[in-house]
Amino acid sequence: MTDLMRGVRILEVAQWWFVPAAGALLADWGADVIKVEHPDTGDGQRGLMTSGLVANTGGVNFMMEQSNRGKRSVGIDIAHPEGRELIYRLAETADVFLTNFLPPARKKLQIDLEDIRARNPEIIYVRGSGQGVRGPHAEKAGYDAVSFWARGGIGDALTRPSDEVPVGPRAAFGDSIGAMTIAGGIAAALFRRAQHGETSVVDISLLSTAMWTLGPDLVVSKLMGIDKMFVGGGRGAPPNPVVNSYQTKDERWIMLNLLQADRWWPDFCRHIDKPELIEDPRFVDMKARFENREACVAILDEVFRSRTYEEWKLKLDTMEGAWAPWQTPKETTEDPQVEANGYMPTVEAADGGSFQLVANPVQFDETPPTLQPAPEHGQHTEEVLLDLGLEWEEIARHKESGAVL
Repeated sequence: MTDLMRGVRILEVAQWWFVPAAGALLADWGADVIKVEHPDTGDGQRGLMTSGLVANTGGVNFMMEQSNRGKRSVGIDIAHPEGRELIYRLAETADVFLTNFLPPARKKLQIDLEDIRARNPEIIYVRGSGQGVRGPHAEKAGYDAVSFWARGGIGDALTRPSDEVPVGPRAAFGDSIGAMTIAGGIAAALFRRAQHGETSVVDISLLSTAMWTLGPDLVVSKLMGIDKMFVGGGRGAPPNPVVNSYQTKDERWIMLNLLQADRWWPDFCRHIDKPELIEDPRFVDMKARFENREACVAILDEVFRSRTYEEWKLKLDTMEGAWAPWQTPKETTEDPQVEANGYMPTVEAADGGSFQLVANPVQFDETPPTLQPAPEHGQHTEEVLLDLGLEWEEIARHKESGAVL
């Protein structure tokens, strides 16, 4: 954790990954993030591991840890009049109100923009949604798989015509991208308020996040009137043969990305032990390689099949142009660059154990972040209410009424 946002308080009324992960990122940066959970059920994501929908990792609820680290959790029933008043009192102390509750739920619970602003006119009100806050589907539920992956065109863009079924999403793929966008929006709104004295309403949707991610494809589709952008003739005949993937002797893959191909071609040929290709008239420059791209790919296919994955990693290590091994997620966690840059710091759990989480992509002052574990359900209820000025007798009464955990 860094202290970049020390003194900023985020009141988070949200569940699952998309919006809560933004709160985790802000907590990484030093904000005091108070996560409000129902006293009985908590965040629905807490139950995913016990439901069997995600892998049992031996006691580490990784879905909660990755998207909720560093926060404080309070168990408050917002539907209870006493609980709602506590939410309002917390909002009076907060800089940001962060939610992904749908409009009907916000209205029913009386936590919509006008309700929160009535108690804190300067608060920044942030909404994460599936499809945006306007339009015929503004009140419909949205998750990563439907709003980002399916409706946003990501899945279709990654599915080839020869595939029998669409390519499915990875867990929290769009949620994590969207969470970074939310955090950036909040930072900009805080800057605006500090510089100009004006508060903001910030809106980010999974659909808009997908469109930003797929920007080149969407712009081309409108310009050319096509459903999907395919580059060149596939792997066997790409416009640039050295922006392509090649299979190794042991059926792994190496990715080349020599965009400035004429600049890198001689060095590349020497690294693959084919210096004769440098002056080969078929491949002497980008124009020649394009015209003879199928022959070029065929030669490179044969070359890369002559060595194993590990042999190619060693062989290409000193090459100047950009390339990378196709890695499994486990291999990525063990990448020397990941360790050197602190991209997966170790978190010390309350029970004395430890585990690793993925750091947010931003580092400040050349220092890898230090992460704190996610809170237990309602772990900080009494602490936060005492900080709010309640006496123990008041807290006890709220517990008896069911308003708090």
